[in-house]
Amino acid sequence: MSLPAQIHAMVLAAAGRPLEARELPVREPAPGELLIKVRACGVCRTDLHVVDGELREPKLPLVPGHEIIGTVAALGRGVERFKIGERVGVPWLGFTCGVCAFCRGGRENLCEQARFTGYQIDGGYAGYALADARYCFPVGGSYSDAEAAPLMCAGLIGYRALRKAGDPKHLGLYGFGAAAHIVAQLARHEGRTVFAFVRSGDEPAMAFARALGAAWAGPSDALPPEPLDAAILFAPVGWLVPAALRALRPGGRVVCAGIHMSPIPSFPYDILWQEREIVSVANLTRRNGREFLALAPKVPVRITVQPYPLADANRALSDLREGRVTGAAVLVP
Repeated sequence: MSLPAQIHAMVLAAAGRPLEARELPVREPAPGELLIKVRACGVCRTDLHVVDGELREPKLPLVPGHEIIGTVAALGRGVERFKIGERVGVPWLGFTCGVCAFCRGGRENLCEQARFTGYQIDGGYAGYALADARYCFPVGGSYSDAEAAPLMCAGLIGYRALRKAGDPKHLGLYGFGAAAHIVAQLARHEGRTVFAFVRSGDEPAMAFARALGAAWAGPSDALPPEPLDAAILFAPVGWLVPAALRALRPGGRVVCAGIHMSPIPSFPYDILWQEREIVSVANLTRRNGREFLALAPKVPVRITVQPYPLADANRALSDLREGRVTGAAVLVP
């Protein structure tokens, strides 16, 4: 297919500034790369951390966005897994070294040489994107492009966080946004009881959580009606760590699922005692991706999206920052 000479993109020129609309040249894919015509790109809270300068040292100027769904427009030399026109997804993890102890041990998410889409690699807030074919996933037809986009991070990181939580009967989800609304459905499918914690007074979020099967929904500083076996924190708010610890039964676990969190305040040892744990989730592995993308349509996970035109990327980020998004915000070029 013929490729345009230039593409429209929303670009971060400096941290803390609004994205700028620019026309960028289209580059042919290098060996091992795909050139992807972007059909949808999710707006993730990690994008906010990058744009707001909370994640340091991004590539600048930068095209954000790491929840990309599109079709293969061109193949770099040596790419055999994909064909022109095939629908693919691009996640946060965009490159690993493949040779370090973490990579060889099945923990490529911890590779010190890893590079990330929409952070060190230009992402999907654009008409086209380039990606390493090894870190792309084939995406079947169960979901529309906009519905599939949040699977690439909200779904993948949510899935990894759920597995990190162990085998909880009672699971608390703090921050009921894009990731939690997917995890709630996975957890219910597995027979777990879900308790949703949202901003105080956010009745629409509570109703949304209950509609997805939460047994209880309430403010984040409240105790649930029953002690939790595990809690997953999707909201990047440090004071939620001691709040979640107080909601745990002995032996329970708090999983911090975000890549960034505000400072965690000091707390008394007695809420950590009795073998309660605090763990974090870092990035994802391609194995997580294959497992989750096979599972999601079987549940089936239903994705609630709030679409925005690409030109309204700044509005989408602002709405996410202010808690005005139900489900997942998605840019549609």
